Amino acid sequence: MLKLDHIRNFSIIAHIDHGKSTLSDRMLELTHTIEKRKMREQVLDSMELERERGITIKMQPVRMAYNVGGDEYLLNLIDTPGHIDFSYEVSRAIRAVEGAILLVDATKGVQAQTLSVLSMARESGLTILPVINKIDLPAANVDAVKDDLVKILECPREDIIEVSGKTGEGVEKLMEEIVKKLPSPKVLDDEIVENDSCSLVFDFEYSTHKGIIVYIRVLGGTIKKGENLMFRGLSQKFVALEIGTFSPEKKVADQLTSGEIGYIVTGIKETSRATVGDTITGPFSKLPPLSGYMQPKPVVWASIYPEDQNTFPILRQALERLRLADSSLAFEEELSGPLGRGFKCGFLGMLHLEIITERLRREYNLSLIVAIPTVSFEVELLGGKKETIYSASQFPDDSNIKIVYEPWVSADIIMPSRYLGDVTQLLHVHEAEVLDIQTFGDRNVVKILMPLRELMRNFFDELKSISSGFASLSYKLEGMKKADVTRLDILIADERIPELSKIIPRRRVDHESNEMVDRLKANLPRQMFDFKIQAKSQGRIVASRAMAGMKKDVTDYLYGGDITRKMKLREKQKKGKKRMKKTGKVNITQDLFLKIMKSDQRN
Repeated sequence: MLKLDHIRNFSIIAHIDHGKSTLSDRMLELTHTIEKRKMREQVLDSMELERERGITIKMQPVRMAYNVGGDEYLLNLIDTPGHIDFSYEVSRAIRAVEGAILLVDATKGVQAQTLSVLSMARESGLTILPVINKIDLPAANVDAVKDDLVKILECPREDIIEVSGKTGEGVEKLMEEIVKKLPSPKVLDDEIVENDSCSLVFDFEYSTHKGIIVYIRVLGGTIKKGENLMFRGLSQKFVALEIGTFSPEKKVADQLTSGEIGYIVTGIKETSRATVGDTITGPFSKLPPLSGYMQPKPVVWASIYPEDQNTFPILRQALERLRLADSSLAFEEELSGPLGRGFKCGFLGMLHLEIITERLRREYNLSLIVAIPTVSFEVELLGGKKETIYSASQFPDDSNIKIVYEPWVSADIIMPSRYLGDVTQLLHVHEAEVLDIQTFGDRNVVKILMPLRELMRNFFDELKSISSGFASLSYKLEGMKKADVTRLDILIADERIPELSKIIPRRRVDHESNEMVDRLKANLPRQMFDFKIQAKSQGRIVASRAMAGMKKDVTDYLYGGDITRKMKLREKQKKGKKRMKKTGKVNITQDLFLKIMKSDQRN
């Protein structure tokens, strides 16, 4: 049986692209966890999308054995994402471990997300091990980065470890420091657990053949194959059909004991029968459930429709399975006129939206239409009623609104001092409030408040462009503030198209409305009758473009004869056109709608 003081559970936390996955590769090599012939770059990034983009999307546990001073230690590493949108994944990993390696790129130094994940780890009481990566690069500025870390962590300079994830330099020393400085697992006392077991669920996986596979951290007792267990949150009983550990592939084991990280095959096929943060115990346990995870609140909403309505059931099943492994994903069914049945989906950010839709396309072979993303608004109506609005088409008319609130974020932007002026101007354009500017070596840390809708309006790309890629951003939700926004409707042939409605700031009404009607005029096909494309806001038409109907000479086939015959035909055509103008309807096909949506998302 494993000795508890010979187990170390830890995560690697860092800003995106600071070398977490590469460092993990060297650790796996050093501990001989993976055979050389099976070794590859980013071995813990098993998803094709992760390998293509060079980012970690899903946390990945792995178990390593390492010998120090003649004693064998069991090291459980959970590799975590670095991007802001996947910070919920990081928070879940942190709850399953006692220590964290804070990894900083020697060429880039401390970045915004470095501070964000560090704060998260400190709040959870983790022991922090500061590590500087990429020391082999010519641009590495190790001394300056050490100065920053000493200032942030208030730690002795000699405690900072230097490594190269690429060459492996310093990794052996790091492994020894993990054993020496990180604590052994915190577990429940044997007297409390007695003959029971208690585990925290920190992630899921779904298998068509095996059903739900839960990733757990055992906090007390022993779990064995064939044992009767129960999800305490939903009182769902199941049998442990298989248990095991991660190497990083699943490796079957006879049992899991206190302090270990592993998996359980439940055999449950219903995806709604388990949740992240639930407690697993015996079916008759008297142990209190563990405090799980705060349910994440989506901040970005977008409607997703299948191009082929016959694949709607597949889309539903795919979303259910993705939500099982990603509890920050939310969705509910909705119906659209031109697009049919689909889902209103909630995400933690724009990258989160992009990754989920790309996984739906690749893993489930779905062709999708993704509507223009928006944020949620809280609206207080004149009668005192309050509503939460997730869709622009449901936003009330101005005449019925008393006050509107929208989500704001607090953000840290770290950049070289020479870009401060340009970034300050960009912040003004995006309605940001600058709270504080601090000097951090040769860089500035700008603390701001900003509406979330402005953050979504291409802010990150503009920030990267204006700072030549040197600025980094980290943000978190700060609550709701009063908003000066209104609904922009699009009318085609006097008919409102709800799917094209947008919620925009009043100051941008003229710009947005003219841009939208111009785009529609460029994409809409001509009809047999004249019609108008109009943008309406605040009870009035704010932009309008005319579309001339197709013309045909109805007298073309006539040869000679009395002129009155031609006049009668032209008069008949005129009356028909007038009739069509009154009753005619412009049919927006799915292909056309998709083209308009894509065009709008590029702007």
